[in-house]
Amino acid sequence: MTSPVRARAPNGSARLAAVGRDPDVLAAFLEDAAHFPGGHADGVIVATSEADVAAALRSTRAILPIGAQSSLTGGATPMGETILTTSRLNRIEAIGDDWVRVQAGVTLAELDTALAAAGKYYPPVPTFMGAFVGGTVATNAAGAATFKYGTTREWVRALTIVLPNGDVLDIERGPTRASRALEIAASDRTIRVPVPRYRMPNVPKCSAGYFAAPDMDLIDLFIGSEGTLGIVTAVTLRVLPVRPAQCLAFVPFADRRAALTLVRALRESADLPVSAIEHMDARCLALLREDGIDRLQGVPIPAAAAMALLVTLELSPETTAERAYDEIGRARESSAPDTPLVRFCRALDRAGVLDDVEVAVPGDAARAAQLLAVREAVPAAVNARVGRAKQQIDPRIAKTAADMIVPFDRFEDLLAFYDEEFERRGLDAAVWGHISDGNVHPNVIPRSMADVESGKEAILAFGREVIRMGGSPLAEHGVGRNPVKQQLLRELYGDEGIEQMRRVKRAIDPKWKLSPGVLFSRDGQA
Repeated sequence: MTSPVRARAPNGSARLAAVGRDPDVLAAFLEDAAHFPGGHADGVIVATSEADVAAALRSTRAILPIGAQSSLTGGATPMGETILTTSRLNRIEAIGDDWVRVQAGVTLAELDTALAAAGKYYPPVPTFMGAFVGGTVATNAAGAATFKYGTTREWVRALTIVLPNGDVLDIERGPTRASRALEIAASDRTIRVPVPRYRMPNVPKCSAGYFAAPDMDLIDLFIGSEGTLGIVTAVTLRVLPVRPAQCLAFVPFADRRAALTLVRALRESADLPVSAIEHMDARCLALLREDGIDRLQGVPIPAAAAMALLVTLELSPETTAERAYDEIGRARESSAPDTPLVRFCRALDRAGVLDDVEVAVPGDAARAAQLLAVREAVPAAVNARVGRAKQQIDPRIAKTAADMIVPFDRFEDLLAFYDEEFERRGLDAAVWGHISDGNVHPNVIPRSMADVESGKEAILAFGREVIRMGGSPLAEHGVGRNPVKQQLLRELYGDEGIEQMRRVKRAIDPKWKLSPGVLFSRDGQA
């Protein structure tokens, strides 16, 4: 075991920021994107410095740190705690050759704009660009480009974290590693954190409780801990020093098996610069047509489409729109240049779908925005229907969805299992996600509270099958307060695995001050 990492006092003057208790102000913070029911809060603190965060932790009984509240697990819905929002911790502090230092409340959109101005790129972002950087670290967020670039974890170089006792940790990746226990020298005691012994699934994404691995790095304990061990105030991220040119292709298929065959070919080809493949099933496409998104964005969706793919290619930064259009137009010619874009078009032609493809070439930001808007409109359509059902049918209705990943050679089996289970239960459901990773999101579209209950049972069945296949039932959204996801965490690691996580929590947060009820219940509670 390496020597303990030493905590420090917070920078700046220690003062308790005002606790807002105006009901109209609090109302905006009582529900996250999961529509998790029952949200209520003691008050809200708007932190503007790490000293504010430290003072809040030292003087408050229970705190729920939140970012953009884009959580899909209820993890950013308060249950009586004082809310601490990082929205004012929003400075981009420095940009280096291959790194950037930002405060936790910077949004991914703001980060991308700043990096684009410097010609740099941060690839492992989730779909929602309004998410805060601190929130993506807290959940080890992943997204479409995980296929090529991995999850947030692989891109975090350093963290500044405020511990539950108000001390501050500055952690860099590398120096502090251990197999049995990690030590933190705090102002009031030496914290000895036992390293969990459970084995995590060997899949590209896993956001399932506390990270554990032989000779693990202390920084990885906090990444993905969902705000239960400390509050992230600043992050140093690795970035790419050169920003690639992106080309997007929306590819509808009348046959799902044909779509999966193309996905397999794109994944396995070393000659095609594919960074992401998204997919939307037939129900997703029907929702888009119901809401008029196809007409609004000018993206035709054939009525017979059984699946659509959204493929991202990364091309040379010098690729112009004119050159891309020329290559696409000549792809069927034997004399066409042997370029990545030509090879991609020929793969589409072999699949019989080249003439139906909608393309956004490099530099066509407007068309790219339209294609991305179609993809983002799918979860928005489902969430809107969940929200309406909650208002109009039953206030107990909540988002009922899964976030699961399997090794790709089992992916088609998983889709078939989803189909069978939803059909057997008579549930209306839509499935979309990151098909290049084998990670998709089956979502129930509830027509009653009975649909929600049946959907929860279906998700538990999905999770058990995913575990049996060697995957993770909790891929990228985390666990949060969702009782089904918490049960899936238990199914994955067993009662002893949950107890090992509780030992970590007790060591760092013995008063159970941070995000109580997130990941698992407090000691002594069911």
